[in-house]
Amino acid sequence: MWVSDSGEGPPLLVLHPGGTDSRAMVMVCAEFSGYRRLLVDRPGHGRSADVVGPWSFAQMADEMAEVLDDRNVANAHVLGWSDGAIVGLYLALRRPDLVSTLVFGGAVFHHDGWLDGVLSEEDPPQFMGESYAELSPDGADHWEVVVRKAVELHQLEPNLNLSHLANVRAPVLIIVGDDDEVKFSHLLEMYDALPNAELAVVPRSTHGLVVEKPDILARFARDLHRSDRTNGVAPLRRR
Repeated sequence: MWVSDSGEGPPLLVLHPGGTDSRAMVMVCAEFSGYRRLLVDRPGHGRSADVVGPWSFAQMADEMAEVLDDRNVANAHVLGWSDGAIVGLYLALRRPDLVSTLVFGGAVFHHDGWLDGVLSEEDPPQFMGESYAELSPDGADHWEVVVRKAVELHQLEPNLNLSHLANVRAPVLIIVGDDDEVKFSHLLEMYDALPNAELAVVPRSTHGLVVEKPDILARFARDLHRSDRTNGVAPLRRR
């Protein structure tokens, strides 16, 4: 796998959306000076070759755990968007020792949480295939395989339930745009099920919030990382 490891400070693992690569997260990463920033192109994305067989989010999470283990990162803040957020959630469940906090952006814990029609869209935009061809060691012709694998993945996964969420130990910030691709009711279920959750809906923002308002996303993430957070002056849920 292709990995960029730069900067000094608390480790921050940044996980890109599906169909793209770590370039999608460059604007967000620029907001995190003072961190050790780890960006990864997951297999079949960007500069990382595809793996044999179908994809699964559990497999992707295990691959991210390997990245951290290989670099002797005992634990990291994790920031993921869309598929990257789902990978981060699976990582928090499978290797809770590695995840200090999780920013869960523009994503679902079960595939039925996407808005109607999101998963039934036709072929991805042309620019995504062109972007893939720029970097992929598998060549431009492999894009069709990647698209097929992504479609098959999203038909079945993620497939977590509320009981799974109750086992997440790390603080989790759920964040979406107010015009995102996720059902708000789904995220409210997630917020209620997680033991230590926060929820943010960013106005005038879409599923592309990582490039629309990376500064706002980073500000919320940095707040999640602070050790001196309070529960406010009139808490109801956090007593």
